[in-house]
Amino acid sequence: MGVALTQEEKASDAAWRPRANPWMIAVVVTLAAFMEILDTTIVNVSLPHIAGTVSVSYDDATWALTSYLVANGIVLTISGWFSRVLGRKRYFLICIVMFTVCSLLCGLANNLAELVIFRLAQGFFGGGLQPSQQSIILDTFEPAKRGQAFSVVAIAVIFAPVIGPTLGGWITDTYTWRWIFFINVPVGILAFFAVLSMVEDPPWVRREHERSSKRIDYIGVGLITLGLGCLQVMLDRGEDADWFGSPMIVTFAVLSAIGLIGAVAWLTWTDNPVVNLRVFKDRNFALGCVMIFGFGSILYSSNVIIPQLAQEQLGYTAELAGLILSPGAMMIILLIPFVGRVLLPNVQTRYIIAFGFIVLGVSCLYARANMVSDLSFNELVLIRCAQTLGLAFLFVPNSTMAYATLPKELNGDGSALFVMLRNVSGAVGISLAGALITERTQVHRAYLVDHLSDQSLGYQHLLSQYESSLRALGRAPAAVAGQAEALVNRALNTQAAFLGYMDVFMVIAIMAFMVVPLTFLFRASKAGGGGPPAH
Repeated sequence: MGVALTQEEKASDAAWRPRANPWMIAVVVTLAAFMEILDTTIVNVSLPHIAGTVSVSYDDATWALTSYLVANGIVLTISGWFSRVLGRKRYFLICIVMFTVCSLLCGLANNLAELVIFRLAQGFFGGGLQPSQQSIILDTFEPAKRGQAFSVVAIAVIFAPVIGPTLGGWITDTYTWRWIFFINVPVGILAFFAVLSMVEDPPWVRREHERSSKRIDYIGVGLITLGLGCLQVMLDRGEDADWFGSPMIVTFAVLSAIGLIGAVAWLTWTDNPVVNLRVFKDRNFALGCVMIFGFGSILYSSNVIIPQLAQEQLGYTAELAGLILSPGAMMIILLIPFVGRVLLPNVQTRYIIAFGFIVLGVSCLYARANMVSDLSFNELVLIRCAQTLGLAFLFVPNSTMAYATLPKELNGDGSALFVMLRNVSGAVGISLAGALITERTQVHRAYLVDHLSDQSLGYQHLLSQYESSLRALGRAPAAVAGQAEALVNRALNTQAAFLGYMDVFMVIAIMAFMVVPLTFLFRASKAGGGGPPAH
């Protein structure tokens, strides 16, 4: 695993400190990552407008989202290799510049083909921003202060996906969908010059760049591209294509399995892998990846299912549904500094993570208990705030623990895999939650339909109530019976949907509680995760 260091190199590593203020470095690199994370969700609500402008169906327009996720997911995994070959700072700057240029081109696209190509390129270069940001922060801060530094990262990771749909809806309604891409241009220019002037590669990163093999692991890259690319397409398009009822989805699932299994086998066996899977030998890092997978799936799925519930069942607009998430996001921003500055230095980090998952599970049970068809806006906000309370105790402590014992020369590969798993978990969570809602709604509807019979007194009473109300409104007597049955059917569909959402919240709660025992496998650590954890 590398060349033995000379005494001079060891002394240089120990003496190195960033010339710029570490907190300013954290802010500027997170600015670039925030811009990229925002683009994974900001496009969603604009797809109908994009479809109309470029004269395609909504289903075709979703390829503008799928193409970005495919390229982004692939590059996330191999970004550590790009950093070694090109130099981390140089690679980070290239990604910022090209992401900004591609954003401009996306805004100027005249047809769907252009937009998909530019989004593919945008995802390719955007994929290097989050891992580079995380590894820069790991090297900039000494271990004892990483917990506080990850508080800055958490704001981007948690707040950007929440504000994305709301901001995208407002920009699209106020201006045009093209401005969801144009706003990246000034941010990208600012981030580029800030990173150029403040960020530097530490000695061990420069040494890794000089000694790294420039040989391309074509087999590793090919298998990763096949596995993750097909997985992202399957997850993003599965629900619309009826999952495994579609030959296309079955094909992508098989290709994904071949690619991922082959990639793991090859990367473990070859001497110079494009990404070093041996990082998983570090117990804390491996457990941290399990935790971030659970965290990401819950975060992203809840960001989707609550607004979806508000829009599809309660008739909210996209902007109003997005506003349900905002108070919870503000609560996280207020809580994260408390977790980083007060709890991490004084409480064993694994206890904080366990507490976060327990709160998350309880909050889902609370949501399930309050899932009624006349939910108010304030009740939805309370449900979301209860969820985000748990999330605030997860990201910073888990990130701190994941890297607590990882050798610094593995920070690049570790960051790439950590961020990749977080993003893939989000796609998995959204897809599974959507599929489960659909399936459980159908099950409950089939059960409830059995009660709509002439022998059911409840059904006859409800039907009589609707008929009386319709007659009071002056509806034609001949149409009253049919309209009353339609209203009963609508009420049945709504009730079945709410029961489906209740089932989903129960599943999420069970998953959160199941993770809790795993948190105690972390090696005990406090003081912000600094230094080697206590055994």
